[in-house]
Amino acid sequence: MTRSSRTRHHDGPGAIRIGVSGWTYAPWRGHFYPQGLVQKKELAYAAGQFPALEINGTFYGLQKPDVFARWADETPEDFVFTVKGSRYITHTLRLREAEVPLANFLASGVLRLGRKLGPLLWQLPPSFAFDRERMEAFLALLPKDTEAAATLARRHDARLEGRDWARTDAHRPLRHAVEIRHDSFRDPAFIALLRRHGVALVCADTVKWPRLMDLTSDFVYCRLHGSTELYRSGYDGKDLRRWAERVAAWSRGREMPDGEFAGKAGAPHQPRDVFLFFDNTDKRHAPANARTLMELLHVDWQGDSGRSAA
Repeated sequence: MTRSSRTRHHDGPGAIRIGVSGWTYAPWRGHFYPQGLVQKKELAYAAGQFPALEINGTFYGLQKPDVFARWADETPEDFVFTVKGSRYITHTLRLREAEVPLANFLASGVLRLGRKLGPLLWQLPPSFAFDRERMEAFLALLPKDTEAAATLARRHDARLEGRDWARTDAHRPLRHAVEIRHDSFRDPAFIALLRRHGVALVCADTVKWPRLMDLTSDFVYCRLHGSTELYRSGYDGKDLRRWAERVAAWSRGREMPDGEFAGKAGAPHQPRDVFLFFDNTDKRHAPANARTLMELLHVDWQGDSGRSAA
């Protein structure tokens, strides 16, 4: 019997979506990607293997609405993208005066993903220490649904004139996740803040930064950056079985006691959707690790129905 990666219904377990961070990597060609596959077909191929992918290009610069529309068009019906927020907001501004830059980011075309838009990921730099007031202000800015996101997108500045997308095809919840990389976030006040705003704390497996497993939202977001070497090392069978146990527990509504926690207990015992991405991409480990974890969790993904996959 297989577990579907599709949306949870009624009182069943949460949906499990496993994938990789990005999909455009030259060393994957001829290894993960079949020899001779043209580059413009790589997204369709990757989306046929995994039910979700992280979009990383949005971290480095604003994309265009037609690019998001093309990504949506090249992927299967029940596929989901998570979108990494702009480093201009997180790393340059360091969350200060973020309203217009956030409007620009949203107006760049994020909402053109439609129902394939999953959580937005906000990764903070390693030098960013916990500042309660600044975090509170930023979390309060984040739109909680697509209509609120479209309203905020319309506040974009002149740089987006003529190339903006500030509307949504339907009213849907919009999820956000925050990835921290500074020890000062081991603070119950930070966990309470995330819970108050319904924002997920990213469970980031790294050899350098905190790996906190506090549950702060109605979904879980994990990023596995490498078991022993950042972005490079793979996960062996024992590692992957342990992650499979965690994912299964979260999906069924149970907390896992085998991690580090910064906040007080008290997260509701409820099934949670789980998004997990392998970011150990430098040495081609990510696709194989993702496939193995899907097998361990009996995640069934038949994603070859994308319009451009044929």
